Amino acid sequence: MMSKWVVDPDHSVAAFSVRHMMVADVHGQFNKITGTVEFDPLDAARISVAIEISAESIFTGIKKRDDHLRSQDFFDVEKYPGITFKSKKAERTGFSSLKITGDLTMHGITRSVTLDVSYSGPVKSPFGETCLGFAGRLRVDREEFAMIWNQQLDLGGMMVGKDIDILINLETDMVP
Repeated sequence: MMSKWVVDPDHSVAAFSVRHMMVADVHGQFNKITGTVEFDPLDAARISVAIEISAESIFTGIKKRDDHLRSQDFFDVEKYPGITFKSKKAERTGFSSLKITGDLTMHGITRSVTLDVSYSGPVKSPFGETCLGFAGRLRVDREEFAMIWNQQLDLGGMMVGKDIDILINLETDMVP
């Protein structure tokens, strides 16, 4: 049976990593996520997902870097405050896994992407809510979203990698 779930923003995060100076990965996260999921555990491919991430909520642990990521060089949060994902189709790939294809809009540009998603639950929390968890992984090329700022390194290569690995962890609560 199809049921509606709301993202619990206190227990959800979108984490990312990107290559830095060709030698290490920088990790960060977006701390403000809202959205809804419509889901039927008996027919998981009918899932519908709509989430919004606050670009302003980016956090890498270094204020100077976070401010640069919020600037026009990257997310331009004053002009593009939100990052959205809306699912279009899904297919079951295992007992508790799916491939979900949808539209990712970031920096004012929309691209079709596919997430590898695992889900767990539902479970009843000690506080009475029925909860369901989702973990989605994908890789995007930031340049496809017009985030092209970079610097050439003295020995060749670029300061910031093009590919961004993203992990979206959602804890959702059932809407009664």
